[in-house]
Amino acid sequence: MIKPKRLQEGSKIAIISPSNGLPFLFPDIYELGLKNLREIIGLEIIEMPGARLSPDELYKNPKLRAQDINNAFEDDRIDGIITSIGGYESIRILPYLNTDRIVKNPKFIMGFSDATTFLAYLNYLGMVTFYGPSVMAGFAQLKSLPPQFIEHIKTIFFSNDYPYLYPSYTHWTNGYKDWKNLNTLGECTRVYENENGWIFLQGKKNVEGRLWGGCIEVLEFMKSTDYWPDKDFWQDKILFFEISEEKPLPDQVGYMLRNYGMQGVFHKAKGIVFGRPKDYSHKEKEELNHMIIKIVKEEFNASDIPIVVDMDFGHTDPKIILPLGCKVKLNAKAKECTLLESPFR
Repeated sequence: MIKPKRLQEGSKIAIISPSNGLPFLFPDIYELGLKNLREIIGLEIIEMPGARLSPDELYKNPKLRAQDINNAFEDDRIDGIITSIGGYESIRILPYLNTDRIVKNPKFIMGFSDATTFLAYLNYLGMVTFYGPSVMAGFAQLKSLPPQFIEHIKTIFFSNDYPYLYPSYTHWTNGYKDWKNLNTLGECTRVYENENGWIFLQGKKNVEGRLWGGCIEVLEFMKSTDYWPDKDFWQDKILFFEISEEKPLPDQVGYMLRNYGMQGVFHKAKGIVFGRPKDYSHKEKEELNHMIIKIVKEEFNASDIPIVVDMDFGHTDPKIILPLGCKVKLNAKAKECTLLESPFR
């Protein structure tokens, strides 16, 4: 794997808006996220030209959005890149990415949700990328989330102590209070106790594999394109999937998983992990878990592959940071996930 240079306090981070122009619509929560990155995490910020453009301007200019990424990788001042927020059509920027130059000059790049497109594609090309919080969804809420979250971010960014045991956060939330209300800016909605932790639906053996995945709906945009992995890519992967705030039904998630089964993925991968589904009721979670087992185990006879659900990543908070391309270990007995190697060189 091609790994980026390790971050340190004072590293310069480029902010990009590769999908939706929400910093334009909600500048206060965006500014709070930037402030927290500076004051709590200790990073310096460089905003790329498209970071604050309107949704309409960004939608009409996928090449401009891609150019912000290209330029961030070319700029020697910049140590890493974080997205402002997600969206719904960053797939359109992929043809304009200068991937040869990017992979030859690797840097830390992180986002989630619609950022799945370029994070998954760049990892397919051999570079470690990072699935984690964005400026407006994660960093803006740092003071309202457990201190354990800040500790996790700093450990991933700055530490070189590996193997690293991923935390199962004590509490979690589905979302955020109104971004237009300055009195509750950066606050989260109802906080729940993480009573059950991560749930191992299937598999008793310990497995190791390299992470790859993202938002399961966004990955659908990539299938059958030039940016989708070939049939040999899936060997020894730990796949991670999560669902968006649009809350697809368990049956719809099943439709998507069935396609992976038809590609033979479940018999090549070493494990499958799912993020906690946003806004799902207990009953809906049970239905989703049943659907996952139905597809993977019953329809495609992958009865040994470990399956973990309700992990702390995706569209609930706080999130763990998952480096695509790095090796992790799933321990079914201990119900643990360990990052076995540094994501940085």
